[in-house]
Order: sequence, then C-alpha cells, then structure tokens
Amino acid sequence: MFILVNLKAYPCDPIEVATAARDVAADSGVRIAVSPQAADIPRVADTGVETWAQHVDPNGFGSHTGSTLAESVADAGAVGTLINHSERRLRLADIDGAVRAADRAGLETCVCANNPAQIGAAAALGPDSVAVEPPELIGGDVSVATADPGIVEDAVAAAADVDGSVDVYCGAGISSGADVETAGELGASGILLASGVAKADDPRAALAALVEPL
Repeated sequence: MFILVNLKAYPCDPIEVATAARDVAADSGVRIAVSPQAADIPRVADTGVETWAQHVDPNGFGSHTGSTLAESVADAGAVGTLINHSERRLRLADIDGAVRAADRAGLETCVCANNPAQIGAAAALGPDSVAVEPPELIGGDVSVATADPGIVEDAVAAAADVDGSVDVYCGAGISSGADVETAGELGASGILLASGVAKADDPRAALAALVEPL
C-alpha cells in the first residue's frame, strides 16, 4: 500500500511532515511520499522522503510564464507528480500532455479523477496510477472507502478494463488506519490524503496510526 500525503497550501511545516513520513516509512516498511508546494520540493526532498509535485503543466521549455515544468520539479528532487487534482483541474488534452511531460522528465504519474468513468478515461492516457476522489468528500471526515465503497471497486474495475498495469489509489476523507485497510480490501493499492496528516498536531503519530494495520 502506497501512502501519498498532499500538503496542498496548508500552513503546516513541510519539513516536520516530511521527516515524520521518512521515519514512519523506515520503521514500518510502508511506502510513504509527501507532496509539498513547488517552492518546498528541494527542502522536502533533502530530508530523504519520497517527494512528489502537486502538479506539472503539459508544456516543455519556452515562453510559458507561470508554468510548473516537469523537468524543473524533477531537478528539484521530485520523483512523481499528481495531475488533475480536483483543486487543479485540467482539460483532457492537457492531462495527456502533462502525463507525457512527466514521462519525459522521468516522473511517476498519478492522474486524479472524480468517478469510475473518468478513471477509465484517465487510465487510457497511460499514467502509472489513477486516483478516485469524489470532490464532495475531499477534506471531510468520512472517507470514500466508507461512504461509497462501490465507487472504489468500480474505479478498480474501470482501470483494469483499460490497462491492468495502472494502479488505482483511493482518496477523499482518508484519515485512519481503518480507512487505509478498507481501501486495500476494496482493491486500491494506495491512498491519497491531506488534512489527516498536514493538519494533525502530531504528524508522526497520525502517520503511524495510518500504517498500523498494514
């Protein structure tokens, strides 16, 4: 089970979370990554934790003011990137372009989608993984695995129908070890979460509780 902690633009200490994630990963043997804001990628990567970008744009080098280049985040220390998070939506053509850009830069990719139908479309673009995240549950206290387990099972099936090599992650409302365990039982091979760790008083304890059932 892969655990990816998205720090969004929360006012947390990215180094505290990164260090906690690194240590819990080492202690538990569970793969844990942290996705900070672009400006914090070098500092987070320097802790030794697996580091992901929150977004990359579909373009390469050139006249693209304000772009987040896949090559730049890779040079900064990121090894993967989220694409099309519900808070950073892209058009289908731009999702495809962002996946291609990330591939060129050697970044692992996870394309986020709202529902199983979108999961199938995202899987057809050839990312390494897709993540099902119903927007109405993001940031809430109820996980998608609990509120609507069928959506996770259907997302796993939709991805498998298109490309069996694409991993399926579960996001939205994940906050406990029980949520992680349930997501795995439903066929997900990873989870995305944010506030459950980024807003925790003790990120290390929150992460340790997440991986305890694993």
